[in-house]
Amino acid sequence: MKLLLKPLRVIYVIYAAATFLGIMFLILPPIFLASLLGKHRGGNIIFYFLRFWAHTWFPLVGMPVTRKYECEKDKDPCIFVVNHRSYLDAAIAVKVMRLPFRPLGKIEMSKIPFFGFIYKNSVVPVDRSSAPARAKSVREMMSALKAGISILVFPEGTTNDTDQPLRPFHNGAFRMAIELQIPIKPVLYLDAGDRLPHTGLMNISPGKCRVVFLPPVPVAGLTLDDINTLKQQVYEIMDKELRKYRKYPTLQPVG
Repeated sequence: MKLLLKPLRVIYVIYAAATFLGIMFLILPPIFLASLLGKHRGGNIIFYFLRFWAHTWFPLVGMPVTRKYECEKDKDPCIFVVNHRSYLDAAIAVKVMRLPFRPLGKIEMSKIPFFGFIYKNSVVPVDRSSAPARAKSVREMMSALKAGISILVFPEGTTNDTDQPLRPFHNGAFRMAIELQIPIKPVLYLDAGDRLPHTGLMNISPGKCRVVFLPPVPVAGLTLDDINTLKQQVYEIMDKELRKYRKYPTLQPVG
């Protein structure tokens, strides 16, 4: 059976990659024109083309994306924090997040030919190897929030390849939320790691992609002394909710 399935998997991977690239090249010219309009205005226009790409590609490759809201929808800017299991997560964000928003992304991705141009014009790039570069990224995110643009952060900082729901969180999103007094909105991607595991492109597969929007976590009145408390609160909320939807090994107590 595995021998029969292997050629089908190869065909599916080629098809998924070809449609991904085909739609990307289709939207590249208008994205180039939109990029001339500046980071905020041009970036907002770019996301409408990216949304077209996402709404086209996911159905074509057999990945229905569904949203579940455990909170009321609103239009105020916020900081989305999302668990990170797959390189597919950024594409899912384009499909399900309300506009306008900007994700925080690794600067290395901007070096990919063609895709890199779209990437650097649609994310707030961060270079974690440099403290000044990290500070610049924070300033860009704060500027976007003040302009009414929401920010999406993967607080784990990298894809989670462990057997637990989450990696430890970094401080950045929670510091910004407190400094700007903007609420944190946790979001769960339940199946992205199954659709495109960290083991590589050859393991991409069709199937459901569920997204769950959790109630916002208020930050009114908090100070920078509360960063760790807020970070732990959001971590525990997301960890608990992820365990409702999927089974994970129980952590053994130390000592």
